[in-house]
Formats: sequence, structure tokens, C-alpha cells
Amino acid sequence: MPLTLRQIRQNCADARETMERARREHYALGAFNLDNQETLRAVAQAAKNKNAPVLVEISQGEVDALGLENVRDMVDNYKAILGIEMYINLDHSPSVAAAKAGIDAGYEFIHIDISQAQHDATEEEIIAATREVVEYAEMTGALVESEPHYFGGSSNFHTEKIDYNEIRKTFSTPEGAYHFVKSTGIDTFAAAVGNLHGKYPVPKKIDLELLQQIRNAIDCNISLHGGSGTPGHYFVDAVKIGVTKVNINSDMRYAYRKTLEKVLADDPTEYAVVKLMPKVIAAVQEVVESKIDTFNSTGKAWIR
Repeated sequence: MPLTLRQIRQNCADARETMERARREHYALGAFNLDNQETLRAVAQAAKNKNAPVLVEISQGEVDALGLENVRDMVDNYKAILGIEMYINLDHSPSVAAAKAGIDAGYEFIHIDISQAQHDATEEEIIAATREVVEYAEMTGALVESEPHYFGGSSNFHTEKIDYNEIRKTFSTPEGAYHFVKSTGIDTFAAAVGNLHGKYPVPKKIDLELLQQIRNAIDCNISLHGGSGTPGHYFVDAVKIGVTKVNINSDMRYAYRKTLEKVLADDPTEYAVVKLMPKVIAAVQEVVESKIDTFNSTGKAWIR
């Protein structure tokens, strides 16, 4: 059932208060991607077990497969049944129209990422589109996130090594972050400091000194995309610096697939999908709970 505008505004106000508390109390909300209802259930159960606030997020592929409104309804159902603090982020929305659709559907967090669909988009084009979404979001109070350039990698398991010489060319700068935040009015800046979408055969390395410089330069929230495959100590320090949102996807997908493969191999005669899922859900839930602990958000849920 669609939410009323009043309900949407209250949810967005709660989300803003949660992000402010995360900044004050030095924890980050995990933003966990959904592929299906099984991953949603894993995240919801983890949030319940850890008494933690969480974001669940979908990008355009999941929007096409699941539907904006359907995800809204499923999340609201789990919130009501389990009594958890959970919000929805529209991740890497590739156009202004798609971002506005997420706002209309009552999503509390909107990531507008023009460069995802147009890698060579100019900063001026990205700023103009982002400002339009920020202004539209005033209707509900949704928090808007963006970045001034394309962020590399993909939410998959990569076999190539990380070329940090190339990645450093796309790192955020304190001056660039300040200019972009001031020009757009965004609520959350997606920093590029060594984080990279996807899971790689070598651990990722976060430039914490650069992250601190960016934190000193801007006063809005900071998110880290591409959190999978990153040693936990980086996030412990990043949260202390002031990061309040970390995106996790590939670690969950890896656990899902590897566990499902084992379940299928162990029981090749079982065709009832519902009977194959408990171990898969448990494996994904374990990943989510581990991230919640690392982000220092255990016990931080705030239920009205």
C-alpha cells in the first residue's frame, strides 16, 4: 500500500536524524544491496539481531526486476513485523527522471549518478542534474547523494589486480569535494579514496589521510561505495573520521552464490527452492552482521 506524503516525510525526517546521530556518535549505517526477497530477509534479520539501523538499496537492475513500489512495500512489511529501523536507498540512479521516481515512491535516500550511465559527463552536467534532484527532494525531505565523476569497478567478483596508479587519478580531492557540495546542496558526498566497486583478489586500501582532509573540507555526510573486500580496520578508522554510510554488495553476492552452489551440490535431488534457501539466507545474514559490527552500529537502532 502506498505511503501518504505525511508518512514519507516522517520517514525522511527519521532518516536525517539517524544520520546526524551517526555523525555525533561515530558509527555508520551499512547500505546493503538487494537482489531478491532472500537478501532482504537476511538484512532485516541481521538488523533485528544486532538492533542496528540499516539501509537496503537497489540500483536500476533491481528496479527493473523488482519494482520501486514493490520494494517499498516489502521493506515496510519487514519493518512492521520485526520492529526494525530500516530505510531504502535508490543507488546509482542513472537519470533525473529515475531519481525523481524514487523520491515519489517514498525512498528516504536517493543517489543520483549521472556518470554511471554517461561516463564522460562533464562536472557541469552532473552538477545541474544533481541540483535538480536536490530541489525536487525538498518535497519529501529525502537525502540526496552524489559525486562529481564516474566511480570505477562493478558489483562482481573480479580476477584482475587493482591498478592503484589508475584509481588514484579518480580520487576525490578536498577542494573538489567542497566545490561540488557547495554547488549542488547534496546531503551526502560519495568519496573516492581507494574504495572501488566489486570484490578483488587483493584487499582494497583506503587513503585515510585523504579521507580526513575531505571530512575537514565539507560538512555533509560522507559515504564510501565499494565496501566489499576491504579490511575491517579501514572502516573502524573511517567511522572515527566521520563516514556515516558504507555500501556493501559483492560480499553478499559472493556468500549467496557460493552457499547456494554448495547446497545444490549437497542435495542434487531437491527442487523446492524454498527448501534450498535457509542456509543461503544465513550466509548472507552472517556477512551483514559482521559489517554492522565493524561499522559500530550494533545497538544503535532508534525506533519511534
